[in-house]
Amino acid sequence: MKAQFNGLFPSEAERLFLLIEEAGEVQHIVGKILRRGYQSYHPEDPDYSNRKLLEKELGDLLFAIDLMIRCHDVDEQSIEHSKRLKSETVQQYLHHQSRDADGNFWR
Repeated sequence: MKAQFNGLFPSEAERLFLLIEEAGEVQHIVGKILRRGYQSYHPEDPDYSNRKLLEKELGDLLFAIDLMIRCHDVDEQSIEHSKRLKSETVQQYLHHQSRDADGNFWR
């Protein structure tokens, strides 16, 4: 299959579409949680709290990320490295998070 105008193969573009869709769904449910809380739910679906919906959407997002890793769109070690760097640099911007003796965040 030939690359498109942007240099992406259709399979690469499809994975990026999946990633942005799942990231948007996470953003959407986080907005609901900020407005109504974790325990709130849609009146027609009381079995799924906002917390459960967030867990589902985070799982979907992790799937999209894992798919991109498996297809070599992104490098897992680079992602883990960025995650560690963020852990070291984000503390100055977080005002309500604590760390344990090992420097890990906890509630």
